[in-house]
Amino acid sequence: MERMLIDMPTPTPTLSDDLLSRMDRSGPRYTSYPTADRFVEAFTERDLQQALSQRQLGAVGGAGGPLSVYVHLPFCESVCYYCACNKVVTRDHDRSAPYIDAVLHELDLVCDVMGRGVHTTQLHFGGGTPTFLSDAELDRLMQGLRARLKFAERGEYSIEIDPRTVTRDRLQHLRELGFNRVSFGVQDFDEAVQRAVHRLQPFEQVQALMSDARELGFDSINVDLIYGLPLQTTESFSRTVRQVAGLRPDRIALYGYAHLPQRFKPQRRIVNEQLPSGGQRIGMLSQAISGFISHGYQYIGMDHFALPDDPLAQAKRQGRLHRNFQGYSTQPDCDLVALGVSAISRIGVTYSQNAKTLDEYYDGLRRGLLPVVRGLVLSRDDLVRRAVIMSIMCHGRLSYESVSLAHLIDVHTYFRHELEALAGLEADGLLIRDNDGFELTALGWYFVRAVAMVFDRYATTDQARERFSKVI
Repeated sequence: MERMLIDMPTPTPTLSDDLLSRMDRSGPRYTSYPTADRFVEAFTERDLQQALSQRQLGAVGGAGGPLSVYVHLPFCESVCYYCACNKVVTRDHDRSAPYIDAVLHELDLVCDVMGRGVHTTQLHFGGGTPTFLSDAELDRLMQGLRARLKFAERGEYSIEIDPRTVTRDRLQHLRELGFNRVSFGVQDFDEAVQRAVHRLQPFEQVQALMSDARELGFDSINVDLIYGLPLQTTESFSRTVRQVAGLRPDRIALYGYAHLPQRFKPQRRIVNEQLPSGGQRIGMLSQAISGFISHGYQYIGMDHFALPDDPLAQAKRQGRLHRNFQGYSTQPDCDLVALGVSAISRIGVTYSQNAKTLDEYYDGLRRGLLPVVRGLVLSRDDLVRRAVIMSIMCHGRLSYESVSLAHLIDVHTYFRHELEALAGLEADGLLIRDNDGFELTALGWYFVRAVAMVFDRYATTDQARERFSKVI
């Protein structure tokens, strides 16, 4: 199928009330496939050790490939009501020192099987609030990681930042530690919205810190935004979009708020009546996409924008875009070792998740065990569907021939029912099909998750979809 090079619309496509109503449903964000809700407790430490051992054997023959590392740092001084992350809200900074010990102990257990000095090209600190740690604690953690892994000279080393927790001096220290990418959690600049979600941070504060980050030589600056928060309107969020675009971050992540108070206790403090409707949400998304594009940003997919010369935009143009647990990425489809409470690793054809509470996480490590509580070994069918879903999510298209050749299947037979189900989405104007495959239209990019869900054999029931956020 000839590539149509559809990025995103200007002007915005027409979104009918009928279409919005039919698409007002829940579905996965597909940072993985199968999604984490499919992990099983039958997957144990032994399964992870086997995957790490196979990786180590592959590395001897040059097939192991580079490694990506994620460290989950769960501590926060105050709770943001919208947050769905695994976190520990505390003002007791003495709690972070033993946690660093535990993370490095976990890495020792990983290296006992995988080997030490593995070539590492990507590192990400997430949370929680990674900058909850003191400068000395960040020093100790980075020294410990570098003693066990071999970091590439030109790798991507990023850290999430709550602007309320850093100064120029702290940013300078992060740069000296080797971080070359920072992500500022902004969410919204409207004061009423900030009060409604318990996260006050003035525009001027973020503006000054971003200026400092540029002067200090960070390669990339990202800003996180959320639409669908309480008291947000299309007008107020448009102001935030203009303010962010004026700051010129290299990348922007625009997430839809997932209101799941039955799963995430802090969200119970949000007043349901203050939440925007589905139509208002899509209006915010529509205006944000148009706004960022009009300011020179390229739409990467679903929730990411980047300036044209950013490596993420270059990867999108060249068909090298990937998606992992941190969202869209330029990093090749490589193994991920994730450290810390609740962290999810991907090694070979396996996913594994650590214990979700500190007590359980510490207990496993005290017994000399990798703190795995659940995971999954992917089946052949999982691998085929993962390839299809990631092609849709990253490139907005699917080549039948490519999938058939890569997985030794006949796509038309294997996905007969799924391809029949695309007819309704095609009639809605979300995609264009021919004999070679299909590609999303400009309108279809709004509902890319709904298109991907067609090929997800686990997310076909209303009960399954209830675990996820709204696709719009």
